This record gives sequence, C-alpha cells and structure tokens, in this order.
Amino acid sequence: MDTLRQSPSPCSSSSSEPRTPPCEMSSPVGIEAVLDQLKIKAMKMGFEFNIMVVGQSGLGKSTMVNTLFKSKVWRSSVPGLTVPMSQTLQLHSVTHVIEEKGLKLKLTVTDTPGFGDQINNDKCWDPILGYINEQYERYLQEEILITRQRHIPDTRVHCCLYFVPPTGHCLRPLDIEFLQRLCRTVNVVPVIARADSLTIEEREAFRSRIQQDLKTHCIDVYPQKRFDEDISDKILNSKIRERIPFAVVGADQEHLVNGRCVLGRKTKWGIIEVENVAHCEFPLLRDLLIRSHLQDLKDITHNVHYENYRVIRLNQSHQLPQGPGWVNLAPVPVGQATSPLLVKTRRKPHGEPKEEG
Repeated sequence: MDTLRQSPSPCSSSSSEPRTPPCEMSSPVGIEAVLDQLKIKAMKMGFEFNIMVVGQSGLGKSTMVNTLFKSKVWRSSVPGLTVPMSQTLQLHSVTHVIEEKGLKLKLTVTDTPGFGDQINNDKCWDPILGYINEQYERYLQEEILITRQRHIPDTRVHCCLYFVPPTGHCLRPLDIEFLQRLCRTVNVVPVIARADSLTIEEREAFRSRIQQDLKTHCIDVYPQKRFDEDISDKILNSKIRERIPFAVVGADQEHLVNGRCVLGRKTKWGIIEVENVAHCEFPLLRDLLIRSHLQDLKDITHNVHYENYRVIRLNQSHQLPQGPGWVNLAPVPVGQATSPLLVKTRRKPHGEPKEEG
C-alpha cells in the first residue's frame, strides 16, 4: 500500500514539467484565394444574360438596348422605309457576345414587335408568356436527362423591360392586365419611355400614379421586397423602388458639349445627356441591370420563377415526353422499393460525384 501511495501519478508528473505554449497560426490559410479562383473561372466561361423588351412600337426599345450595352445589339429599321404592320405579335431574338476587359458576356435580346399596336389587343400577351415558359421547358427537359450536359444552355429570360408610353396619366388597362400576369413569371422592370417628352413636374406626377397603380393592383415588380436578404439589400433596394419606374431616354449618337463628347439626343433647345442623372434616369437603370443586380436577376430567375414552373411541371409528370434518355418521373407505387433510376436522379449537393449508370 505504501508503494502505491508513493508512486507518482501521471497528473503529478505532467504538472511538474514546463507547459508548451499553444500553437498559434503564423500565416493565413489562404481562403481569400477562392475569390481569385472564381474570377479565373468566370473569365474563362463568361456570363449569359437574357433580356426581353416589351412595349408599343416607336418607344425607342432598340435604341435603349444599344445604349445600355454601348453596342449595336439591335438595328432599328431604316428611316423612311415603310414596313407593313404585322397582324400578329412576333418575337425576335438576337444574340451577341460583348467583351470588356477580357470578360465575355453572351447577351440575348428578345424584342416583341406588334405588342399593343392592334385595335383589338385581347390576349396579346399570350405569345410573350408562351415564349418565357417555353424557355423554362427547354431548361427543364435538359435538366431531367439521365446524362446531362456539363453546362446546360440557359435561354431563360432573366429580366423583362416594360416600356410605358409617356402619356402622363396612369397605366392603361392593357398595361395592368399584362403586368399582373408577367410579374408572376419573370423579373419585370418598368420604365417610362421617351421621358424627354415630359417636364420634370409631369414626370414625377406620372411616376407617382404608376406606383399607386402597381400597389393597388398587387403588381410586384423587381426588386421584390420579399427577396431582400439582409439590411444592406433592404436599404439599397428601397432606394431603387422609390425611383421605379425609371424615366429614361435612349440615344446612340455622341455630341460635343463644353469640349467633351457626351451620349445624347440633340433638340432645338439643347442636348439631352443620356448619362446625366439631372436629365434622365438612364444611369440608374444601367446600374440596376448590369453593375449591381445582374447576378441577382439570374438567381431569382433560377431559384424562384423557374422553380415555380418546375414544381408545376413535375406535378404533371405523367404528361412529360417519354423516350430514350428521359427520366421516368412517374410516382413510385405504394409499397414498392425506390428504384435505382429514381435514386440516380435525385438532386445532389454541389460537388457530390455522379453515379455511373
């Protein structure tokens, strides 16, 4: 017993030895290098952005798109050339690759000539909504393939610019009827076209009436309040919502003003500078679409509008086309074990390896 009492315990021996100071990190791990990796990958792959412009003829839609991207994305009809008015709404899409400082943007612009130009405009929005849903369907059909492409071509409409005629009164019944349907399917950004035809007082009064119409008829245009993720987004988007619809002027010609070249429209009374906020709100629209919210427009399109369409279509899975390479989306019978096919097609977390089949 005495021997056991006199034997040193491990605790006593360790306490008598000098303690080793805790290991401190002398250099960073390098997590910030992930940003460089993402930048390099983005520079290689580039970006896709699909925009639709909707409005009556003569509101400057083509000129506005060219002004936004400072490129001849869309060519207007030749002045003086009489083009017969189409009896039906026809959609035209043009794709351009724009490069700036080594970064490529694949831009697709869809125009809707003939919208609202007829005497009877009953259901004139059907071709537009049909086109938007058709792009969702194309993406869905690629997504449900057993062997999918590494990069699914994205033709979904990320943003719709809706051009409101500068009447100075309020939204027309056609505008209200269409916007109520459109905002459920795509991100809608309304703008007051050819705002230089209104005085500043008329413009502000027109904007207030439009904002009241949007609120009264529950038209939720972009940026939507319910998608503000944090306080900084809420502050930024609140300022944007106060200015929507933007009063814009488009121009694709430069003029000399006080020794400098400016983009604008020349009139008898002077030059309207497109990029001058004191003259119009084109810079605010450009910042929203390109400089601050481009990725957010794409994210909401994928996570909200496309997801809503996807849920509806998968609930109607028995109507999806069947054939080689297509996934059987029919529900599993009660009491039957999950088939390997359905296991393979479940949604996997990003980075999980695919199963071979």
